[in-house]
Amino acid sequence: MVHHSVCPLCSSEKISLQFKCNDFFISHKDFAIFKCSACDFLFTQDYPEENEIAEFYKSDNYISHSDTSEGFSNKLYRIARSIMLRKKKELIRKITALKKGTILDIGSGTGYFADTMKNSGWLAKGIEINEKARKFSISHFGLEIATPDKISSFEANGFDCITLWHVFEHFHDPFNYISEIYRLLKPGAVCVIALPNCKSYDAEHYKEYWAAWDVPRHLWHFNPATFRLFSEKTGFIFEDLRVLPLDVFYISQLSEKYKGSSMPFLKGIINAIVFAAMSVFKKRRSSSIIYILRKSSD
Repeated sequence: MVHHSVCPLCSSEKISLQFKCNDFFISHKDFAIFKCSACDFLFTQDYPEENEIAEFYKSDNYISHSDTSEGFSNKLYRIARSIMLRKKKELIRKITALKKGTILDIGSGTGYFADTMKNSGWLAKGIEINEKARKFSISHFGLEIATPDKISSFEANGFDCITLWHVFEHFHDPFNYISEIYRLLKPGAVCVIALPNCKSYDAEHYKEYWAAWDVPRHLWHFNPATFRLFSEKTGFIFEDLRVLPLDVFYISQLSEKYKGSSMPFLKGIINAIVFAAMSVFKKRRSSSIIYILRKSSD
């Protein structure tokens, strides 16, 4: 197990247990969420080593790896994904100011986003740890998908954009990985990182039942302030943040399921509508946030 005696973000010793959260998805074991009182960062404590954590991903219902459509949660995920693929493509074009370019999708899952960019004229590659998802991407879409250990073999300054859609929170060594991303980007290019927001309205409402804690797969629990602090330590320019408006619907109904609610789908949708409406005025309280980081052009 990995135990942190100081804050992984600011190295302060002022860390303490906030609450314990259950892995409702696979193991049903409890894991501790710790908080740093110096920088407000939340992180999972005493989680499996990198060579042991694969056991906590082994499920046919892990949607980003299996592409399953069974159950309300996964059906909702697929609907949201089809809508957001177009939105993501438009976002990439806008922030890069390019109609075509080179893009690397890290944590590419079953390859739908990389394929969307490929069909738009981009040279798209992916990195994916799960063998089943990687093989699906290659056979179904004809994509070039590498294993995570191959990231160091990619040429420096080779990409106009690198994306991580709900992936970064899984990395055991985020500082090392972000330095590799920086190396791979062209001067002035952008990195797009989507993360759950632990200071969202839905996180505040569901507390330890909030599905986006997703322990022990999610190791780091960022909010806009702590992610800005992280970016300042990496050499990237923190340029902007956007929201992923549909994520709250998937997260809310899954959280209701974890609570043991009757009619979790309906209750989740109703709550999600409220949370989404509230976050229109305070986007920093949205369920999921997209952070846009830019590499210096110097």
